[in-house]
Amino acid sequence: MLRLANICSYNVMACSGNCNYSTDKQLNYLSQENAAALDQELFNEYKFSVDQLMELAGLSVATAVARVFPASTHKSALIICGPGNNGGDGLVAARHMTLFGYSVAVYYPKRTPKPLYENLLLQCERFGVNVINDLPPPEELKNDYNVLLDALFGFSFKPPVRDALKPALDALIVSGLPVCSVDIPSGWHVETGPDSENSLKPALLISLSAPKLCAKPEILKNVKHFLGGRFLPPGIVKKYNLTLPPYPAQDQVVEL
Repeated sequence: MLRLANICSYNVMACSGNCNYSTDKQLNYLSQENAAALDQELFNEYKFSVDQLMELAGLSVATAVARVFPASTHKSALIICGPGNNGGDGLVAARHMTLFGYSVAVYYPKRTPKPLYENLLLQCERFGVNVINDLPPPEELKNDYNVLLDALFGFSFKPPVRDALKPALDALIVSGLPVCSVDIPSGWHVETGPDSENSLKPALLISLSAPKLCAKPEILKNVKHFLGGRFLPPGIVKKYNLTLPPYPAQDQVVEL
């Protein structure tokens, strides 16, 4: 039985000006356990496919990035993708960002040998995304890029970071470029956040479905925060007692 008591609520009226979403209700934050359970319920009970949710998530990510770091000021974007669903979201976002006017490159050091991921990568290439095999030194990334998208690790991440992916995480941490993280800032504990002063400090977080515990305002300080994933069925919202902000008009994202 799901332990729904692990879902935590936080009064968003105490955001100290850091949140745009203001209500007398409470915003819910998901534990790692319940985030995984919610995903499985979408797959098993509501028959969403992985690629269906990935497409919706990736579009939300691209939209939020464009709101905060538009192509008019941050033309060149590097998307760093990991081997899991978070990386798949990044590949989808890469395709949409090219349509939004960005010049996009993808670094995908540990590729997932499954048709879904292979197809997403092929689509990126056919849309003009530059898939790079070698990551420049972190201090040189500023020469070619204006913004980084962190699609390395999602809410299933558990340390330590594998050697093959450590240079990618190091680049996100020390490049000096603004970093937009997909769902979880890579390397963070899903519930308690960064474990040291040397952890990744994103400029933007795009939470998917519902924000996770590490996205509480007292942890996620001085970070733009958007919610994406306007696809949750009413039954999921009710079962998990989710209190989420309304999306404006037909928007796929909302700023928290």
